[in-house]
Amino acid sequence: MSWSYVGDLLTQKTFYENILLFLHQIKTPVNKLLVLTVATEETDGFRRFMQSAKYFNYNVKVLGMGEAWRGGDVGRSIGGGQKVRLLKEAMEGLADQEDLIVLSVDSYDLIFAGGPEEILRKFQQANNKVIFAAEGLIWPDKRLADKYPSIRSGKRYLNSGGIIGYAPYINRIVSQWSLHDNDDDQLFYTKIYLDPLQRQTLNMTLDHKCQIFQNLNGAVDEVLLKFGTDRVRVRNTAYDSLPVVVHGNGNTKMYLNYLANYVPNAWNYEHGCSHCDDDLEYPNVLVGVFIEQPTPFLPEFFQRLLTLDYPKDKLKVFVHNNEVYHEKHIQKFWEENRNAFSSFKVVGPEENLSQGEARNMGMDLCRKDAACDYYFSMDSDVMLTNRQTLKLLIEQNRKIIGPLVTRHGKLWSNFWGALSLDGYYARSEDYVDIVQRKRVGVWNIPYMAHIYLVKGSALRNELKERNYFVLEKLDPDMALCRNAREMGVFMYITNRHDFGRLISTANYNISHYNNDLWQIFENPVDWKEKYIHQNYTQIFTENYLEEPCPDVFWFPVFTEKACDEIVEEMEHYGSWSGGKHEDKRISGGYETVPTDDIHMKQIGFDKEWLHFIREFISPVTLKVFSGYYTKGYAVMNFVVKYTPERQAYLRPHHDSSTFTINIALNNKDRDFQGGGCRFHRYNCSIESPRKGWSFMHPGRLTHLHEGLPTTNGTRYIAVSFIDP
Repeated sequence: MSWSYVGDLLTQKTFYENILLFLHQIKTPVNKLLVLTVATEETDGFRRFMQSAKYFNYNVKVLGMGEAWRGGDVGRSIGGGQKVRLLKEAMEGLADQEDLIVLSVDSYDLIFAGGPEEILRKFQQANNKVIFAAEGLIWPDKRLADKYPSIRSGKRYLNSGGIIGYAPYINRIVSQWSLHDNDDDQLFYTKIYLDPLQRQTLNMTLDHKCQIFQNLNGAVDEVLLKFGTDRVRVRNTAYDSLPVVVHGNGNTKMYLNYLANYVPNAWNYEHGCSHCDDDLEYPNVLVGVFIEQPTPFLPEFFQRLLTLDYPKDKLKVFVHNNEVYHEKHIQKFWEENRNAFSSFKVVGPEENLSQGEARNMGMDLCRKDAACDYYFSMDSDVMLTNRQTLKLLIEQNRKIIGPLVTRHGKLWSNFWGALSLDGYYARSEDYVDIVQRKRVGVWNIPYMAHIYLVKGSALRNELKERNYFVLEKLDPDMALCRNAREMGVFMYITNRHDFGRLISTANYNISHYNNDLWQIFENPVDWKEKYIHQNYTQIFTENYLEEPCPDVFWFPVFTEKACDEIVEEMEHYGSWSGGKHEDKRISGGYETVPTDDIHMKQIGFDKEWLHFIREFISPVTLKVFSGYYTKGYAVMNFVVKYTPERQAYLRPHHDSSTFTINIALNNKDRDFQGGGCRFHRYNCSIESPRKGWSFMHPGRLTHLHEGLPTTNGTRYIAVSFIDP
């Protein structure tokens, strides 16, 4: 045999291979691909499936919609035969369409990650008439494992959640069905596939390396997200494939929810959330407020509820208060705003309801009211700063959705991105990015708490059972979320806007008269909003301070509320010193220039006051006394009370400090007459103290000063000798 002859044979072989390859690559028009799926009701999963199909322009025909489901509980046991029966009925009219390619897929737990062109190309390249999805776990009969053909690599076992093939061949398979609706569909297909003769004559194979179908059960560790310029894909790292159909079979539905937060076009780095907006009218809402433990800043919580940008005639309010301490706050709010809402109902601690019972009651009020379009549940530890929150949530058009709220300066939030095997917290790969708003969108998550919006229609349908907050050994929110997951109702969190924050209730001591004053450490943002003057920051941005006397600076620091509460706290304590020289509270027991006062230490407020000095006084010091860096330390911190009857003035003196602050706690001419301060060296007096404003002046050597007489009423000032 000559080498030229061999070469001719090789050339001919290559030629015919190229012809076959060319024929395989001829594109089948996408209108020759028909997607058949079974869905007997429009669940969240079904709507998500249809949304992904619409994105890629698949031609989808839904089988069985509105028909009663008799296929058993396929999530926990065998069943699903009804799907085969419906597919068999549909294929009878398609059996003679030889060029029609049918894609049969599940819908409740499945999404498309690629388009019809891609799936047709991959199907034709496989050169088979029928391809089933494959997985690494065998179901439902493990005894059949040895009958499967051996493979070198890939998934070995059939999964019936995805089938693609030419219509006549699909018809020849499903026409063999003669079982009941609650018999197992996967076992039916498995037995046909394991028959060597049928496998050959019907030219069937499995998608061993997940080119078309990705089943997540047993394969979660193989799958990750691949971010592209146009959309996000699911990538199988074991086979370096980009599956077109992603199926959350078995116990992987929460992981599919996570993937579907991105795939196919839900979110990407370039555009963020791509389909978060819908235009809706603003319907009737029942707001459920839950006060289950002593909560700081509760009056501010109710004020933010009142100022929500939403028609008040569309809002009904239900309050469950489990704390006697808060009855005064609720009573005051109700008296001042009783007519602000459509209705206002309070269930107090005398009812002795558990958290679960109270939350069930709130949902029931909406469930039983046909006019209740939405139920908005809020815990009292949520501080909403966005007045548009309710509108923004309704616009997202989800059955359950909550706004992202986080603990200030922490990663603590009102949702979990994943669950551990025992159903408790696990951190998802994207949790930190979502909390820090590096990824912005609407996210399908397995657990949420504190604040969420629920559609009234969902309460009357999928969530119609009236005990959703009570499950053994689970707290109410975990019970609700577990029930929602089991019913297939998706829960979402949105971080598309800044909504607010969670406040800490862990160390809230209610033994004081005004307990929020002590929250400077636990809830510094809320403390600042309530107690620091609204113009304080302008000291640094707009030089918003005055110098009425040389080196005497005058600036705003406290709100009126802060002043009032400090005075109330001191009067509640009541043990004023009387302005006597003998004073056991100080070192040596003798005060040279005594005042009628109460020390911050006496009411247990010294640590908080020193922190206030360091946070809000020290920065001003650096601005006005350039080059001096204060330690922000003071031993003498006290509130002085001036009255004509007890002590009206203070004789000239120097303070034992590097510098002193003197904060006016009430109003001249309204609360008292007279008062003020005179600096002798400069013959300069300040006789019109402003409530909430502080003087700052040097303590020793240069600024000999005296307290001018209070002629009527009672004057209060807060004083600190700083850096003694």
